[in-house]
Amino acid sequence: MTKISGATGVAVLLLTACSEQPPMIEPEQKPVSLQVAGNWIKGGNDEVMTDPQTSGLTVFEDKLVTLSDASANAELQRRLHFINPESSTVESESEKMRLGTVVRRSCFAGYLADEPDLEALVADPIQPGVFYTVTEDATRTGALSTRCQKRYQNSGSTDYPSLLVRLEQNEFGTTMTGVRPLQFAIELGVGDYPNDGIEGLAIGPNNQLYLGLEKDANGQPRVFSLALTDAFWKSTDYAPVSDPGLNLPQFDSGNHPVNGMTYYTTDSGDGYLLAAARNDNELWVISTAADKAAKRVPLNFIAPADNSVEGCEVTEIMDNASIEGIAVLADTLWMINDPWKENYLKNIRCESNRENYESMAPLLFSTPINPQWFE
Repeated sequence: MTKISGATGVAVLLLTACSEQPPMIEPEQKPVSLQVAGNWIKGGNDEVMTDPQTSGLTVFEDKLVTLSDASANAELQRRLHFINPESSTVESESEKMRLGTVVRRSCFAGYLADEPDLEALVADPIQPGVFYTVTEDATRTGALSTRCQKRYQNSGSTDYPSLLVRLEQNEFGTTMTGVRPLQFAIELGVGDYPNDGIEGLAIGPNNQLYLGLEKDANGQPRVFSLALTDAFWKSTDYAPVSDPGLNLPQFDSGNHPVNGMTYYTTDSGDGYLLAAARNDNELWVISTAADKAAKRVPLNFIAPADNSVEGCEVTEIMDNASIEGIAVLADTLWMINDPWKENYLKNIRCESNRENYESMAPLLFSTPINPQWFE
């Protein structure tokens, strides 16, 4: 055995200690934001849409379809807007929605005939021309009648219940043919938030309807579901929702709502909800298999601009897009924004787009479906 003693031993020990390198700590890699380009949506007169407050997006006969919420220009409310995705042009608009007999005789006729806050849209995959939408904030419409309050007093959420509405589109226009108030069991912990309700609808296999809630009593986004059975619209009772147990992102603070959804099936047959997270500028890829965590895809939204105007480039990154509609057509993810009146003017950077932003004009965004989202 070799012995090391005295100062020599100390020196060797110090050299040995100094030669031990600390473990390398890799810097955390922030995901790169996906750049999503948009086009201003124009009407038949080749002018941008003015304050349509487009909420919801779906596909019908190779067109994109949206509708306007209660804060929109009054002339555009209670209409379906049919958009050519190639030109970002509104090719047609339905007449003002009429109330069918069942809806006209319901407790909710007054609200639905006036300025209902329609906040999502999905086409029925089996019945052509049939769509579903949902209402959110009904505080401006006043209370239900005493009789109706008694019948619908336990929504598990807001005093005036959220309404699931069936629409039917034909050559004569669009008619509200059915309405069911939604009921949330108390143990679901939804809370009473009139302006933070359901803002996303998507239909999966077996007519399973998914409903995206902005936030619950704990401030968390949620997804609920119900089955659209053959007998569903024969009743006017509460439609109870259930919790499918999907794995959504969870947050310690802040508002992180779901503001638009669509259902997507991969080539391998796996089902996902693609959800627009407006406040986070993210796409959430939510597996319908509860054991798989959701993937968060950060997004940057790009608006076209006119570089012939001083201080402007060909495009500009938006400060606040406020996506509230999402749909898939031809392997492309399409998104539409609902200009947030409190924040939309923050987008003004170059003068070429000032008028559009001040008019609360929406854009149609698109990006190819990326298979890596589902890995």
